Amino acid sequence: MSSFIIDIQLRWSDLDPNFHLRHSVYYDWGALSRSEFFNSYDVNANMMQQLHIGLILFREECVFKKEIRQGDKIKIDLTLLKSRKDYSRWTIQHIIKKNESMVSAILTLDGAWISTVERKLVIPPMQVLKAFTGMPRAENFQWSD
Repeated sequence: MSSFIIDIQLRWSDLDPNFHLRHSVYYDWGALSRSEFFNSYDVNANMMQQLHIGLILFREECVFKKEIRQGDKIKIDLTLLKSRKDYSRWTIQHIIKKNESMVSAILTLDGAWISTVERKLVIPPMQVLKAFTGMPRAENFQWSD
């Protein structure tokens, strides 16, 4: 897959008293983008529950560039920034743009897969591996140790 971009519908409840996007909404949109991507590969809560695995986040950081206001058209571009070759640990980046090209925020997170039975980090099952194999790579993508 060369890109995974979703359109976001801005809601009145997403705005703060200054009439721009609340900071926590950026994180919600990142989670929505990841869910949509994984759902496209049938990696969903039901599948993870059956296989006793879960997604775990170590770090989630948002760098805010330009405010988002009511009426802006929002798109989120998801890419894999860094990963171990077995996809057990990874870094995903979301570029949040408004009005087609202006970067409003860059959301970056580090994560891994955990066994919900053993409560330890694991290599993900084949279905998850297929999703990561299909995930668009950032221009500066790198494999990690």
